[in-house]
Amino acid sequence: EIIIVDDHTLFREGIRLLIENENIGHVIAEAGTGKEFLELLKDLNPDLVLMDIEMPLMDGFEATGKAKFLKPALKVLVLSMQGRKNDYSKMINAGATGFVLKTAGKYELERAIKTVLNGEHYFSNEILHHMVNDYIKQPQIQKEKPVFTVDLTEKEMEVLQLLCKGLTTIEIAETIHRSVKTVEAHRARLLEKTNSKNTISLVMYAVKNKLV
Repeated sequence: EIIIVDDHTLFREGIRLLIENENIGHVIAEAGTGKEFLELLKDLNPDLVLMDIEMPLMDGFEATGKAKFLKPALKVLVLSMQGRKNDYSKMINAGATGFVLKTAGKYELERAIKTVLNGEHYFSNEILHHMVNDYIKQPQIQKEKPVFTVDLTEKEMEVLQLLCKGLTTIEIAETIHRSVKTVEAHRARLLEKTNSKNTISLVMYAVKNKLV
């Protein structure tokens, strides 16, 4: 069950039609502001929220943070016109688990929704590239030497490389001809070995240590 939060009525209606016509999910409500969304959340229990960032009365940053406080298991997928560094950094900190530009096609939106509902982080390739480029351009990062100390197996390294390309667990499983459970096990060990909280911090670890 999905709630769409965006201050543009036509955009909400278009996304609703796309989701329902393509059998991607079931939209149970819409909201034009973060404040209106939080009111809906008192009576509804969605699996996923498609969240805009810039809205009147209460923006997506505040709405996401308050929603995650009320319902920690709620999945938040951000739909935004821009991919500014501060936006995705703040949304990640607020509790968002995915970020897709509004220019994305229906295939990518479906992929993002399924990925996030499956418990994974999803960032479109464009956003992922922006994040990596912004990260490596930081002066302190340029001066730092790699601190790579963990011992990764050949297969773990392969999975890491594919994660850094933005592939989902299912796509990695198909690529390396292994089961999804096997890939999930590799990912879990990578997170543990590198002391990373999620896929994004794992990608940053790989960039910092020149593993990609």
